[in-house]
Amino acid sequence: MKLESTVIAITGGARGLGLAMAHLLGQRGAIPALLDVDGDTLDQAVSSLHEAGIESRGYVVNVADEASVKQAFGAIAASLGPIGGLVNNAGIVRDGLLVKAKEGKVEKTLSLEQWQQVIDVNLTGVFLCGREAAAQMIEAGHEGVIVNISSISRAGNMGQSNYAAAKAGVVALTTTWARELARYGIRVGAVAPGFIETDMTASMRQDMLDKLTSGVPLKRLGQPVDIAESVAFIMENDYFSGRVIECDGGLRL
Repeated sequence: MKLESTVIAITGGARGLGLAMAHLLGQRGAIPALLDVDGDTLDQAVSSLHEAGIESRGYVVNVADEASVKQAFGAIAASLGPIGGLVNNAGIVRDGLLVKAKEGKVEKTLSLEQWQQVIDVNLTGVFLCGREAAAQMIEAGHEGVIVNISSISRAGNMGQSNYAAAKAGVVALTTTWARELARYGIRVGAVAPGFIETDMTASMRQDMLDKLTSGVPLKRLGQPVDIAESVAFIMENDYFSGRVIECDGGLRL
């Protein structure tokens, strides 16, 4: 798919990985439509893109709410035209062990609220936005691309039952949609990041960060632009569909 003048919706686009994607895709000629739950941060992100000479607009949305998602995608179509691409990037973490016990006594369990919050945003949000994007592409009569952001944690990670389950589900959606939507000229791929340098890692204690980095064969954290490059590859490679790019510095060899 040619990125020039293509409207690409990016959920969680106001910061971190999403904003890095917007900058890279925008530099290649795309028109980013940023979707985020935080209006103030969204305004700042759009301003940073405009300062870089990138046309973009922001839309406040709760990706876990069906009505909110429909309204946001309708607003994108009305203001920028039908989208040609979607990056399902929005996500949250609510980590915790399934059961934490000491000397045979259970002290704490992963709450249903922790479970549901992550599933709602990280999995249901992908479903809702993917459905709206595909419907919009089909009705516009043009081809398109959906990129879902998974994680290497989809293989399972201690303390992340909710996150791992959601990210594994994202890959299942990716392969399913790739088969279902191919007839309409819509490709679907996924990116599974490893440990990336973000605000979250920047807030970690140095000893914990060093331990995390030492486990990566390349001995460094990835940069947001590394994930953005992976997204751009899927967008631009017209024979890529139904597969996952693992961008993790060799962590999952």
